[in-house]
Amino acid sequence: MNSKIPLVVVAGPTASGKTDVGIAICRQFHGEVVSADSMQIYQHLTVGTAKPTLEEQQGIPHHLMDFLPPSQSFSVAEYVSLARKAIKEIYSRGKLPVVVGGTGLYISSLVDNIQFSQSQTNEGLRQELGKIAAEQGNEFLWQQLAAVDPKAAQAIHPNNVGRVIRALEFYQTTGKTISQQQEDSKKTPSPYQPHMIGLNYKDRELLYQRIDLRVELMLENGLENEARWLMEQGYAATASQAIGYKEMFDYLQGKEPLSTAIEKIQQGSRRYAKRQLTWFRKDPRIQWFFPDIYTEKRELVEDIQKYLANRLKMC
Repeated sequence: MNSKIPLVVVAGPTASGKTDVGIAICRQFHGEVVSADSMQIYQHLTVGTAKPTLEEQQGIPHHLMDFLPPSQSFSVAEYVSLARKAIKEIYSRGKLPVVVGGTGLYISSLVDNIQFSQSQTNEGLRQELGKIAAEQGNEFLWQQLAAVDPKAAQAIHPNNVGRVIRALEFYQTTGKTISQQQEDSKKTPSPYQPHMIGLNYKDRELLYQRIDLRVELMLENGLENEARWLMEQGYAATASQAIGYKEMFDYLQGKEPLSTAIEKIQQGSRRYAKRQLTWFRKDPRIQWFFPDIYTEKRELVEDIQKYLANRLKMC
């Protein structure tokens, strides 16, 4: 008898339809969502991170979403710790935990049961690295990480300065890259039996069209007002880690017109989707589904549900 906890994962690039599929799975198999999105964890970052509304959640409980003030930092280790607790609690109630999101490092660290070492915090080094980012740019600091730990750099967006700094801090305080530490930590068996679903599009241009449309809908739903409020509240540093806010900040500060900001958000989102796909394609456990080969979304959902029904029978 398999004693491992069955864990469904719905992964893929931005705008691929993960939210709807995850909720459909939960409705079919009595599940609850555990979010795996590094920016949806923050309160007030709503429109720009495409958080599902209460109506879109359809009564399905969502965990690890919209719970952290933007003034607080948050690490992968903290995510894994909280996600483990949420999964255990969901499963203890006879429900199926369904991880939904596009942050590859969160998902792989959770599924593979990465054990994070308790490295010493070096506040002086953090401040020094933060100063470098402020003076020479996020990209410059990210390039420093890419030079010593390219694997970690691939998983971290240059604007996610907090994670870039933590990865560099880990390397400079331990002499060991954080990606190597994660590899070493995989020796501890995972408590999960993962059933991993990936969403992608055969026609890449169609995915890009969906991304462009999502950005336009964000503008219609109040992205500009949300960005202005975040900037006024002093949350610009955290919000700029998510594509969509930094570009709006530049517009609100009069540095560029709105049309340029929108174009940059769309371009940045497309590039992010490419990085997500590069990450997820390396995982052979993912069963890929392609929404654009189906006439109706219902057919896609039914095929995914059939696939999972057969997998879950074996648990």
